[in-house]
Amino acid sequence: MNEFLEPGMLVRHPGAPDWGIGQVQSRIGDRITVNFEHAGKQVLDGRRVQLFLVIPDQD
Repeated sequence: MNEFLEPGMLVRHPGAPDWGIGQVQSRIGDRITVNFEHAGKQVLDGRRVQLFLVIPDQD
């Protein structure tokens, strides 16, 4: 589900919108480490959650 994710990409967790935007720190297999604005570093199971990619504004 999250095979496209690479370090530096910005994502949102659909089940925790209050966490804010997160930056992918690493992805090893199904284990994804993301640093979120309001929740800090979280290690997620990519088999259980599909993270949404955030496209930054191109201003």
